[in-house]
Amino acid sequence: MSKKHGKNAFFFVLIVVLMDMIGFGLVMPVMPQLISELTGLENVEAVAWAGPIIAVYALMNFIFGPLLGGISDRFGRRPVILISVAMLGVNFLISGLASSIWMLFIGRVLSGISGATFSTANAYIADVTEPENRGKAFGMIGAMFGLGFIIGPALGGILGDIHMRAPFFAAAALSFISFLYGLFVLPESLDPENRRSFDLARANPFGAFKHFVKLPHIAWLLLAVGLFSLAHNVYPAIWSFHGEIRYNWTAKEIGISLSIMGLTAAIVQGGLIGIVIKRFGSANTVWLGLSVSILCYIGFAFAGLPWIVYMIIPFSALGGLTMPALNAITSSQTAKNAQGELQGAQSSLQALAQIIAPIMMTQVLSSFSAEDAPIQFIGAPFILAAVLALCAAPFIWIGLKHTDAKKIDDAKAVLATPLDQETQQIP
Repeated sequence: MSKKHGKNAFFFVLIVVLMDMIGFGLVMPVMPQLISELTGLENVEAVAWAGPIIAVYALMNFIFGPLLGGISDRFGRRPVILISVAMLGVNFLISGLASSIWMLFIGRVLSGISGATFSTANAYIADVTEPENRGKAFGMIGAMFGLGFIIGPALGGILGDIHMRAPFFAAAALSFISFLYGLFVLPESLDPENRRSFDLARANPFGAFKHFVKLPHIAWLLLAVGLFSLAHNVYPAIWSFHGEIRYNWTAKEIGISLSIMGLTAAIVQGGLIGIVIKRFGSANTVWLGLSVSILCYIGFAFAGLPWIVYMIIPFSALGGLTMPALNAITSSQTAKNAQGELQGAQSSLQALAQIIAPIMMTQVLSSFSAEDAPIQFIGAPFILAAVLALCAAPFIWIGLKHTDAKKIDDAKAVLATPLDQETQQIP
């Protein structure tokens, strides 16, 4: 930690990330009820609105992530972070007071813009930590993601049972408290001499796709990343709505199930990934994670009783082995001076998956849950997820066939921060 900034700066950024994830998790258990109330539709019909509402958050992240990063390089990290935290509070207030579905959309747009500051938070961490401590610091950022997703849904479920809109006001309060705390204790981390002029071309998210041309030897693996991300996003897209429609879960029960999912994911991503890759190698870990994911998607699809769902959840967390292991392989096949380009390409694919998957999965859930559906099968989205994950398998096989086996073995030590990788898919 840089003595110039002190521990308060570092801990504030951790708190911002934690509060953001708690705030997001708080509202997940009650979102199905709120959409039903605002649209006047039953839960099966209302779920069709959920996809666009969830997707607009990811779309704003996709557009504004690099934009806000560029602005912070020009004007400093502090104003971008503080304005975003305040905006997040305004979003939760708008959503809590929403009297129409369009007000909820506006709230989600603001939430997506403010949530795009994770790149700025990472830049702040890099500014205030010494190079030898950054790996640990970024690991703590990942831990805050996991912790927030454990606390948020559980607390949101409890508050949602008291009043449907209470979680939104609680999340708004957390955001405004964070803003006031940062206003008084957060120093600027970027010195004026280290700032650069703002360049819109460099802040364009679509620029990342040029890396498919630059990195053809791993293009097959990048295609697998995209397909697996689409499949994995079935969880944030439909979990709350699926639980309410199929099992008649209350907000509290949805919150508990999400917290268990977050806890088991944190255990796997926080400690098990390194052990498994060290023991079996990156390639075998990819196949293990992919196979478990497909089996669990099928299990959730046919789980007729809630207790079966709770039995599958711990095993589904093992699907979290796939992305970090894939990232270790692609990183091992890429030159040191192209690592940023590689991560940009993978990040863009995951962001696009977070935009497409909610719309696709919620439409499938709505269509196959309707009373007049030709084939009524509430677990259909999980079957779609299994098919998408299965489609990733041939691309992985072809990609691995054209990689350097020795470099893959060396990739055991080239892991990205596991929690940070997976929690990009939670919203």
